[in-house]
Amino acid sequence: MTDFATYPSLKDKPVLVTGGASGIGGAAVAAFARNGAKVAFLDMDEEASKATAAATGANYRLCDLRDIPAMQTAIAELAAMTGPFEALMNNAARDDRHKWQDVTHDYWDDRQNTNLRHMFFAAQAVAPGMAAAGGGSIINMGSTSWWESCADMTAYATAKAAVHGLTRAMARELGRDRIRVNCVVPGWVMTERQMALWASPEALEGRLERQCLPDLIQPDAIANMVLFLASDDAKMCTGSNFFVDGGSV
Repeated sequence: MTDFATYPSLKDKPVLVTGGASGIGGAAVAAFARNGAKVAFLDMDEEASKATAAATGANYRLCDLRDIPAMQTAIAELAAMTGPFEALMNNAARDDRHKWQDVTHDYWDDRQNTNLRHMFFAAQAVAPGMAAAGGGSIINMGSTSWWESCADMTAYATAKAAVHGLTRAMARELGRDRIRVNCVVPGWVMTERQMALWASPEALEGRLERQCLPDLIQPDAIANMVLFLASDDAKMCTGSNFFVDGGSV
């Protein structure tokens, strides 16, 4: 196993990860825990949340992030356990496939609420504590889906494009309090969900043809970038996009 970097500045730092029970979020929770952070997460999958908490020692709350008041309550409860959060990974999302002809008003709104809206309100919830602590780091998860003009995910790609605008705007709003806001832009990451639903041999072959690097992207590659941005090593990085895509764009 590769020995990855550790960041002394993450030790004992209160960190929150949304969608932290599995996939990219689960990898990030484990990576923060290995660095000694006081990591907590939100997720709606009870079984996966219990497993991740048992493996990492992280605190968690079950929460549907489309319910903003419930999310705000959960964040406050977790912050009471860990201390006010000094790093936030806005990770939770679902890249469900859909034909643009089939999208209804309700479906569109649900996709924006699932993939975008909660990011702003999570940042709003943690920013005062970060400011009081003298600074912090918010890491929003973008996507190459809209950079690559991917098909069958118009609502998802639109939400993810907006994440980049949110990142730039909030970097300006929060920068005077030394709160950094950045966007990590993953390529196609081989989570269990992706492997189960969409990673056919043909699709994987096509992906590798598009990448400069000949290896499929694993969740820990994304988690490692998130660790760097959460750490003090990235203290002058804000308002930027950090691609982890194997060179596919």
